[in-house]
Amino acid sequence: MGPTTRRSRRRRCAALLGAAALAVTAGGALATPAGAAANASANASVNVDFPTHCIPPPVAGLPPIDGTTTAKIEVDNASPKVGDTVGVTYTVVSPAASNPTDLALPADIMTPTGKVALGGAQTGAVTVTGPRKNPPVPGRGAFPSFSMTGTFTVTAPGAITLSPGDYNIHTSYILELDTPCTVTDPPAPVSETVTAADDPPANTRAISLGSASGSPGASVVVTGSHFTPGAAVTLAGRSGSAQTADTATVTADAQGAFSGSLVVNDLTTTGVVAYEGGAWSADKGAGPVAYVVVDDTPVPANSQKLTATVKAGTLSMSQAGDSVALTAVDFGEGGAATGALRSVTVKDFRGGPAGWSLTGKVTDFTGPGATVPAGNLSWTPACATEAGSPSTCRAGSAGTVGSAGATLASAADAALTGGEFTADARLSLDVPAFTPPGGYAGVLTLTLT
Repeated sequence: MGPTTRRSRRRRCAALLGAAALAVTAGGALATPAGAAANASANASVNVDFPTHCIPPPVAGLPPIDGTTTAKIEVDNASPKVGDTVGVTYTVVSPAASNPTDLALPADIMTPTGKVALGGAQTGAVTVTGPRKNPPVPGRGAFPSFSMTGTFTVTAPGAITLSPGDYNIHTSYILELDTPCTVTDPPAPVSETVTAADDPPANTRAISLGSASGSPGASVVVTGSHFTPGAAVTLAGRSGSAQTADTATVTADAQGAFSGSLVVNDLTTTGVVAYEGGAWSADKGAGPVAYVVVDDTPVPANSQKLTATVKAGTLSMSQAGDSVALTAVDFGEGGAATGALRSVTVKDFRGGPAGWSLTGKVTDFTGPGATVPAGNLSWTPACATEAGSPSTCRAGSAGTVGSAGATLASAADAALTGGEFTADARLSLDVPAFTPPGGYAGVLTLTLT
């Protein structure tokens, strides 16, 4: 066999490998009835089938393939606010087609890219990419699943639908080949829906009191700013998280300011609030500002008056250790190095209306002549609330930590907040296959606000 014949056979092999990659895109995966999307509830990711037209590389000498792709779109936050960034994963799993040739595909030669179509309240396309990573595929064997990820920023409130779009499989073996696949009848069925909330402007309403204490029946001057011009504003006493019977009404001027008096009789009063509307709302109110009713009622003969004070504490955190050893991965294979975050205890002993947020960000992982990017670290947070705590903590969303950071846990604002909480997370570092052997270290910094 001469050199020219061998080169020709190598090119033919490469072409067939390109066609083999095509079988992934034409086959589909995630077997689900075609009507699943129609029966799915909002914010529930479902598998969808859609017809696909794929063009093999010209060197393959094969005609276009018209088949069915089954795919799934998932997001890391199904209830974002306008301005939030949402992570998107476009997955094809267990393709129906298999390698159409007797030639085996080596590992890590396939790199997928694609688009996710947005519809509903926000239109456009999300670019997604996948890693160059696949297990070996034997001749005539089934193809592995593959996933592509990307992000988009929410620009409008309402229901935003996500549908699988066009995608391409790039193979790097002997030759660089592309197999583009397009949705035959776009858009494809909806696989995921996120419901975005409007991001209201920050509440800048504020009040101050003319005095911090007074006798029962005394008036306290309440001054307010940044309320809605011309709005009726209710002034009210608070006893812990409950409103007392002491109220008054004032009207904000054209600049949103007011000054009024509130007569305070309730001996249990701990603060004063001001709000627009028929009931207290943290979004349209200000306070509470601390106020104490000094009980100056004369003590009866042969009696003793007893008083006690509850002092406000601080917001603090502590962690059970400062190092985590992730599991090892093999050179040439890479994969997930996993571990568990050292538990973090949050103590909110302030006794006010403010909630808290615990966030984390990580540096790149540096090692012997190479770096694993910070964006390769992801976590799955968890949070537990100690019994009897006024607040309830909420775990952050699973996803990438990265250098930009992500939320580990939080507690919302409320009339009365506080308590003790334990935050944890499962950690996973995606290590590329041929990362040089050795130790790699990054620093995860936690911030409590």
